[in-house]
Amino acid sequence: MSLLRPIAVVLGCAVLTTGAAAQISLTPPAAQAPASKPVAKKEAPKPAPKPKAAAEKKQAAPKPAPSPTPSPSPTHPFDDPNVDLVYGAYQRGLYKTAFDLATNRANYARDPRAMTMLGELYANGLGVKRDYGKAIEWYQRASDGGDREAMFALAMMRLAGRGAPVNKDEAVKLLASSAKLGNPKAAYNLALLYLDGQTLPQDLKRCAELLRMAADAGSPEAQYALATFYKEGTGVPKDLEKSVRLLQAASLADNVDAEVEYAIALYNGSGTPRNQPAAVALLRKAARQNSPIAQNRLARLLATGQGVPQDKVEALKWHTVAKTAGKGDPELDEILLDMSPQDRAKGEEAARKWLGTGK
Repeated sequence: MSLLRPIAVVLGCAVLTTGAAAQISLTPPAAQAPASKPVAKKEAPKPAPKPKAAAEKKQAAPKPAPSPTPSPSPTHPFDDPNVDLVYGAYQRGLYKTAFDLATNRANYARDPRAMTMLGELYANGLGVKRDYGKAIEWYQRASDGGDREAMFALAMMRLAGRGAPVNKDEAVKLLASSAKLGNPKAAYNLALLYLDGQTLPQDLKRCAELLRMAADAGSPEAQYALATFYKEGTGVPKDLEKSVRLLQAASLADNVDAEVEYAIALYNGSGTPRNQPAAVALLRKAARQNSPIAQNRLARLLATGQGVPQDKVEALKWHTVAKTAGKGDPELDEILLDMSPQDRAKGEEAARKWLGTGK
C-alpha cells in the first residue's frame, strides 16, 4: 500500500474571479537622502569662531536649525515626499488619512504611487465609498505614469468587468507591461492565461517562461506551479530535482500546496534524499493550515505507524476533519475499525474541538 501518493495538480485560472485589489501590494518608495546638507551662515566681518568657543558664548548668534525649513508653496501641503506617509497610514488601517494624503500627493506631486493608492481605496471602499469608476480613473492615470502595480490592478478589473465591460485584450497588454517591469503577480496571472488557453492561445512554453520569471522574483504560487511543470515535463524538460527545489522554496513561504507536495517528496525520497521526520513535520504544519490532503496523509501515517509513532486517536481526529472537508478515505476507515470505544471517543472529541462544533 502506497501511503503517500503525489496529488494531481490542476492550475485553474483563478485570475478571472479574484478581486484585483486583494492582490495588490503597494510598495513604498525607497527613502532618498536629502539633496544637500544645511550650511550655517558665516558672521561678517568677524571670522567664524571655533566650535568650542561658539558653544561657550551664549550671547553669540543663534545656531542654525538642524535642518533647513523649506518655504512651501500654498499648493504643496505635504512635508516630505521622500517619507511615504500614505503607505504608512494605509498599513495602520487609517484609510481616510491615507486617502487625504494620497489625494494631495496625486494632485500636487503627480505621484503615480499615490494614484494607485487612490485606486485601491476606491476599489475596496476603504475610507471612501466604493466606486469602481473612480478606481479605474486613478489606476489608469497611475498606469500612464508607469506604475506596474496600477497596470496589474487595472488589468484584473478589465478581466473581471468591474466598473466597465470586460476587455481581455487590454487586460493582456496591461499584464504584459506590468510583467516587463518586474511585477511577479502580473507574470503569474499572464502565465495562467497562456495555460488556460481561452483568453490567449495555449502556449505551455511561454507559460513556463512567465512562471520562471515570477518564481525568480519570489512568488510562492509561481514556484509551486513551476515545480509541477518540472515534475511532469510540461513546457520544460522533466527534472525532479528542480521541481523539489522549487517546492522547498514555496514551502518556506508557507504555500500549503507546496508543503504537502514537498512532504510527499521527502517521505518517498523523490528528487531529494528521504527524510521521513521532516516529511511528517511538514504534513503536521499543512494539516494545521487546514489542508484536507495533508490531514488525510498524516492520518494514514499515524494510523499505521509509518515514519511516526502509531497514534490511532490522533489519526481518527485528522481523518474525521479531512472527511468533513470532503476528503474521505474508505481504506482508512477500515484501518481504524479496531479502535476501542474509549479511544474512538477521544479521537472524535478531538475532531469536534478542532472543528469548533461543540462538545
